[in-house]
Amino acid sequence: MKNTLLEDFEEEKKKRLFNLRNNVTDEMPSLKYGETTNLKGETERTFKKIGDGSRIVLFEKTPYPENPSDVVCPHFVEFKWANGCPFNCSWCYLQGTFRFLDRGKKPYVKDLEKTEKHLDTFLQKVNGEKYVLNTGELSDSLIGEDLNPPFSKWVINKFENGNPNHHKVLFLTKSNKIENLLDIEDSDYAIMSFSLNAPEVAERWEGGANIEDRIEAAKKMIKNGYETRIRIDPMVPIDGWSEKYEELIDMIFSSFEPERITLGSLRGLSSTIRMADDTTWTKYLKDSSNWGKKVSSNLRIAMYSTVKNYLEKNYGYVDIALCKETREIWEKLNMDWKNIRCNCIK
Repeated sequence: MKNTLLEDFEEEKKKRLFNLRNNVTDEMPSLKYGETTNLKGETERTFKKIGDGSRIVLFEKTPYPENPSDVVCPHFVEFKWANGCPFNCSWCYLQGTFRFLDRGKKPYVKDLEKTEKHLDTFLQKVNGEKYVLNTGELSDSLIGEDLNPPFSKWVINKFENGNPNHHKVLFLTKSNKIENLLDIEDSDYAIMSFSLNAPEVAERWEGGANIEDRIEAAKKMIKNGYETRIRIDPMVPIDGWSEKYEELIDMIFSSFEPERITLGSLRGLSSTIRMADDTTWTKYLKDSSNWGKKVSSNLRIAMYSTVKNYLEKNYGYVDIALCKETREIWEKLNMDWKNIRCNCIK
């Protein structure tokens, strides 16, 4: 029985080679456009999905925020090349998302031939708007670095060749496994994003590389010419949280300056909470929203304003956004949600 990601991937490669040798081919998948409402309240025609939407699809689960309690989240493009994550973050929503699968959230790379056809169709036919394809929504983006070829090299090559509309690929990770990316210097088509947290929070509830190693990896990526972003998400109001997150900011800026920073706070969908082995973090969840349980609104405002003010005062840094946060919170912080520049978009 196969029990490794590499064995699964090698089997897909063999199947693909067999199909090529025996002229087993399918037509290129369809391209679907449709109407959607952007955060300025304007109806626009936009890309929706490639083929059945199993690989590349517009994330639009968050409608236009009509009410103060509605979550603000711009529509972004998911590139669903793989599922799952090897890290065991206590609050990982993939626990609920993949709860009906026998393998759960164990990493799994999807059929490469189908993925390639869907990506080729997107890169060659989606024009006008320049999109960022997020490879890290349903998996950690660097789970495929031991494959042959490594996923990062394979996908960046795709974006650098046969991409006349200059779309970009986004890697989001808690890993520091960047050796393959460092072999590619100064890619104009790749964006790197590291998920960070206060070290005490990460050590208690998160998996992945330790925070110092993630910061060092981000520093190397910037030195190698990559546009590099940071997500501080989920912020958790542990004792002494203000000092802990200010210390994290100092750790980051003593090494590099991110292209942008996106802040988020602890949240838990009901399916995530039901499937979590460790639920000690749920004691911080007080409010209900249309995106699950959240930290109380007053405490979220305090956490965001503390980090935002610290960044502005100490580093003159203003490229800050919020992740899956309500319109009310944006407005109380005097932040412009209609012109959001957050992690997952251009």
